[in-house]
Amino acid sequence: EWSIGESPVTEEQDKQNANSQLSTLFIEKPQSGEVKVGETITFIAKVKAEDLLRKPTIKWFKGKWMDLASKAGKHLQLKETFERHSRVYTFEMQIIQAKENYAGNYRCEVTYKDKFDSCSFDLEVHVSFNTNPSSFIYAIYKKLNDSGEGQDDAGELDFSGLLKRREVKQQEEQPEVDVWELLKNAKPSEYEKIAFQYGITDLRGMLRRLKRMRRVEKKSRAFARILDPAYQVDKGGRVRFVVELADPKLEVKWYKNGQEIRPTTKYIFEHKGCERIMFINNCTLADDAEYYVTAGDEKCSTELFVRVEPPVLVTKQLEDTHTYCGERVELECEVSEDDAHVKWFKDGEEIYLGPKSRYRVKVDGKKHILIIEGATKADIAEYSVMTTGGQSSAKLHVGLKPLKVLTPLTDQTVNLGQEICLKCEISENITGKWTKNGLPVQESDRLKIIHKGRIHKLVIANSLVEDEGDYVFSPEAYPITLPAKVHVVDPPRINLDGLDADNTVIVVAGSKLRLEIPISGEPPPKAIWSRADKAIMEGSGRIRAESYPDSSTLVIDIAEREDSGVYNIHLKNEAGEANASIKIKVVDIPDPPVAPSVKEVGDDWCIMNWDPPLYDGGSPILGYFIERKKKQSSRWMRLNFDLCKETTFEPKKMIEGVAYEVRIFAVNAVGMSKPSMPSRPFVPLAVTSAPTLLAVDCVTDNSVTMKWRPPDQIGAAGLDGYVLEYCYEGSDNWLTANKELIDKTKFTITDLPTDAKIYVRVKAINAAGASEPKYYSQPILVRQIIEPPKIRIPRHLKQTYIRRVGEAINLVIPFQGKPKPELVWKKDGVEIDKNQINIRNSETDTIIFIRKAERSHSGKYELHVKVEKLIETATIDIQVVDRPGPPQLVKIEDVWGENVALTWLPPRDDGNATITGYTIQKADKKSMEWFTVIEHYHRTSATITELVIGNEYYFRVFAENMCGLSEDATMTKESAMIAKDGKVYKNPVYDDFDFTEAPMFTQPLVNTYAVAGYNATLNCSVRGNPKPKITWMKNKVTIVDDPRYRMFSNQGVCTLEIRKPSPYDGGTYSCRAVNDLGAVEMDCKLEVKGMIP
Repeated sequence: EWSIGESPVTEEQDKQNANSQLSTLFIEKPQSGEVKVGETITFIAKVKAEDLLRKPTIKWFKGKWMDLASKAGKHLQLKETFERHSRVYTFEMQIIQAKENYAGNYRCEVTYKDKFDSCSFDLEVHVSFNTNPSSFIYAIYKKLNDSGEGQDDAGELDFSGLLKRREVKQQEEQPEVDVWELLKNAKPSEYEKIAFQYGITDLRGMLRRLKRMRRVEKKSRAFARILDPAYQVDKGGRVRFVVELADPKLEVKWYKNGQEIRPTTKYIFEHKGCERIMFINNCTLADDAEYYVTAGDEKCSTELFVRVEPPVLVTKQLEDTHTYCGERVELECEVSEDDAHVKWFKDGEEIYLGPKSRYRVKVDGKKHILIIEGATKADIAEYSVMTTGGQSSAKLHVGLKPLKVLTPLTDQTVNLGQEICLKCEISENITGKWTKNGLPVQESDRLKIIHKGRIHKLVIANSLVEDEGDYVFSPEAYPITLPAKVHVVDPPRINLDGLDADNTVIVVAGSKLRLEIPISGEPPPKAIWSRADKAIMEGSGRIRAESYPDSSTLVIDIAEREDSGVYNIHLKNEAGEANASIKIKVVDIPDPPVAPSVKEVGDDWCIMNWDPPLYDGGSPILGYFIERKKKQSSRWMRLNFDLCKETTFEPKKMIEGVAYEVRIFAVNAVGMSKPSMPSRPFVPLAVTSAPTLLAVDCVTDNSVTMKWRPPDQIGAAGLDGYVLEYCYEGSDNWLTANKELIDKTKFTITDLPTDAKIYVRVKAINAAGASEPKYYSQPILVRQIIEPPKIRIPRHLKQTYIRRVGEAINLVIPFQGKPKPELVWKKDGVEIDKNQINIRNSETDTIIFIRKAERSHSGKYELHVKVEKLIETATIDIQVVDRPGPPQLVKIEDVWGENVALTWLPPRDDGNATITGYTIQKADKKSMEWFTVIEHYHRTSATITELVIGNEYYFRVFAENMCGLSEDATMTKESAMIAKDGKVYKNPVYDDFDFTEAPMFTQPLVNTYAVAGYNATLNCSVRGNPKPKITWMKNKVTIVDDPRYRMFSNQGVCTLEIRKPSPYDGGTYSCRAVNDLGAVEMDCKLEVKGMIP
C-alpha cells in the first residue's frame, strides 16, 4: 500500500543532515539552488589535488542512475579546470535555459583509486508568471498541488475556494491509483507504458524493488507487523512509517541508505504501545531512498518514492481525418504543458519515430502534430496519443482518386541482347504490378522495374528469346490494365554471363583449362577462335578448339605463364555476326618479397615494413605471413595466423637487448611464396628512465643554468643525450632550450626576460626515443643573485710554488661570486703587465700562464676578486729557481801524508734556492782526468784522504741546489804534492766531535684547508740527536690509538694522515719532538669544509 502525503515541514534541517558528513575529497560541494524557467544556473564542485598523483574521476547524476555525461549538449555543459598554484580541480555543471522538468535531485560523485566522495543537491525551477489571469491562476493551482499546501492556505486568495472544490471533484471522479498493484499484476512488456502514464522516472529502481517485494518473507520473531513494501508521497508532504514489535522492550533503530537516523525536526519518532512510528516532514527528492528499521538482530525495509511532476492532460482531442492516397496527413492535439513528453500509438501499438520511419512528430509549445507523408491504404487505422494524465484517439480514412491513362504501353520488336523498355504514364502516383503471359514479373540483375512519380517502366537489359511475350501493367487498387507485346529476334550471340565483368578467366599454372562458352542463334552459328590474328584450329594440339551445338570450347593442356593473353571468338550465321574477346590469365604463386626493413624499435617491439614482390603471380596479393627468429637461432616462429593486409607489421613480446631477424611470405589466391631474405639484425631497445636530481646551478638577469644527474636506468639502447625544455609560468607551451642534443648534464638557458618565472624539465634521449621528463619542483625566478666573492686557493698553492727556469707556469685559481666579478692581478704590489704574463679569466676561475719561467717572475702574486663593493684577496708565492753558480775561492789549506785539507766559499749566485751540498773532484796532474771524491757534501771545508804518494793533484768543487749541480766548477790554483819520502807526519789529535743536538723543526707545519670526505695530511721535518720521539696532538690532547689517524716518520719527515675528515675534525693540531737535550712543539690549524656541490 502507498502512504498518502501530509502537511509539509521546512527543508533547512534536511539539507543540514544531508551535508553533515565530513568530505574526504571535496573542499567545496555543489549547493542546492533555484532558477526560473529559461534562465541559466551553474553548480560548482572543488577537489584538492595535493595528495593526488593524477586527475580524479567525477560523475554527475540526476536522480539515482541517470549519468549526465551522455546528455551534454545545448542545455547541459560540463567543464573542468585546474589551478596550478593552489592545486585545486574545479568541476562545473551548467544548466542552460532551464525547463520545469529539469527540477529534481542531483548527485555529484568523485573517485580517486580507493577514495570516494559524493554529494546530493536539489534544483528547483520556478515558472515566470505573466499578466494573463488564467495562466496566473493555473500557476497558483499547480504550486499548491506540488507543495501540498492547498488545504492549509484556503481563504488567502479569492479563487482559492474554487481551486479547492476543483481538487475535491477531481479526486472523486478519479480515485487514487496504486501503481505498485498495477506493476505487480502487469506483464513485463507493459512496464514502460505504465511508467510513462503515471510519471515514473526511475523505472529500473522500481523494478529492482518490485523484485525484492516478491520474495517470500520469513516470519519474524521480533516484528508483529513489518513495514509496507513501499510508500509514496508528494514532494513537500509528510509520510508515516509504522512497525509493531512482538516485544515492546526491544530497542529500535531507523536507517536511511545504511545510515542511522537521529531525531530532528524533520524526523520525529513516536512510541504507542508496541508500535514504533517515524514521521518524515517536508519530503524532498533527497528523501527518495531505502529505509529500514532494526529490532535486535532482525530488520525490515521499505522504499519511499517522492512524486514531483504533475500529470500532463490532453486539452484538445484528436479528430477523425479523411484523405486520399499520396496526400500528407497531420493529426493534431494539445496538452496542458509546453514540450511535454507524449507517446503516439497506431491500433494500440507504439509508433516508431526513428530517422527511417514514415512518421514524423512536430512539437510547437503545447501542440503535438503527427505527420504522415504520402498516405496509403496501409495507414488506415485508429491513432491515439497518450500523456501521463490522459489520452485521445481518432480514426484515419484513406481513399482513391480517379485514375487516367496519360501514356499507354506500345508494342516493341528488338534484337536479341538489346534493351527492352516498356513505359507508361498515369495520372496518379501509385504503385502497380507487371505480368508476362499472365505470370508476375520478378526483378533480377537483368530486369528492372522502375517507378518515378506517375511514370512506370519495365527495363530488360540484354534481351533473350525467353523475354518475348505479352506484358501487362495493372495499377494497384484500380480495375485498369495496360497491355503490350514484345517480339525478340535472335542473331548470333555469345553468352559470357559465366565470366567476370572484364571477361577474364584465371587458370593456375600447370593445370588444364577447358573454357566452355555458351552460344545461341538460329541457324546455329559457326565459331572460330583466334589469338593475335592467328586462328586456333580444332584437333589434338596443346591449345585447341572444340565445337558443340550450343557451345564452343577452348582447351589448353598444362597451362603455362606464356599462355596469358586475349583470345577472340567469332560467331556468324544468316542473321548476323557476333564477336567477343576473352582474357585468359595464367596465375602462379608470387615471387618472394624483398627483405623487410625495421624502421623503429621499442623495448619489446619493432615496426617493420616491406615492398610487395616484383611479380604477384598474376593474382593480387591477399596478404603476408611474418616470421621471426633470434639471430643466433635457426628456428623461425610464425607471428600472425591471419593474413596481414598491409606492408607494415609490429612484432611484439621480444627480449630487450637480443638481436632478431624477420622475414616475409607473400600469399595470393594460388598459394604462398618462398620466404624473403631475412632483414638486417635489429635489437629491441627501450627508453631510459627519467634523469635525476634536476637542480639550479646558476641564475642571472637573463639566463638560468641547470644541472642534473643521468637516469638510474639506461638500458640496452644507451644514452644519446638530453633535451632541456622550459615554459613560462601560466603557460603550457614548452620551449626547447637546446637545438641539438647535449651529452653533458649541465646547460644554460639564455635570452630570458628579467623577473620572469619559468618551469624547467629535462628528458633523456636514446635510440628508442625520449624518456619521461624530470621536472624542477618549483618555478625559477630569472634574477641575478648577489653572491659574495670567494677565492678557493688549491692546496698546493698555499705553500711556495716552485718552478725551474724555462718550465711553464699554469695556475688555475677557482673563485665564486655573482654577478660576474672583476679580477685584478698584482705582483709585489704592482699590477701585472699582461704582455709578459698571460692571464685568462672565465666565469668560475682565472688562469695565470707563463710559457717559460724566468728568475724575474719570482715574487708574491696577489689576486683581487671584486663583486660590487665586496673584495676578496689571495696571495700566491712563486719561486723560480735555477742551477747555482760555482763556489768561490777554493784553496788548499794543508797537505800531510796522504791527506789534503780544502776550503772554499759559497757561490755568489745560489740559483734562487738553498744550496743543498757540494761535489768535490780530484785530477792527477799528469792525466788531468777528473774523478769524484765526495758528493752531496754540506760543509765548506773537507779533507781528501787516501791519495797516492808521489802524485800531484788538482781539486775542483761544484755547488748543488734543488735544480742540480752548477754548470761550472772552481778549481784550486795550486796543486798538492804527495811526497814519497820525508819526515814522519804526525797526525794531529782532535777531540771527538759532539754530534748531539736538541730537537729542531727544519720545516714547520702550515695551516691547511681540507674537503670533507677526502683524506688530509699534515707534514713537517725535525732534526735532532739522539732521534727525538714524535707525539701528535689535537687541541692539546694527545692522539693515541685512533683508527681515523695514521702517523709516519721517515728520514726526519713527520706526517699525520686524517682519513676522510668531517667538519668535526677541524681544529688546532700540534707536533711535539722530545729527546734528552730538550723538546720543541709546532702548531697549525686545520679547517674542514663541506663537499663542493
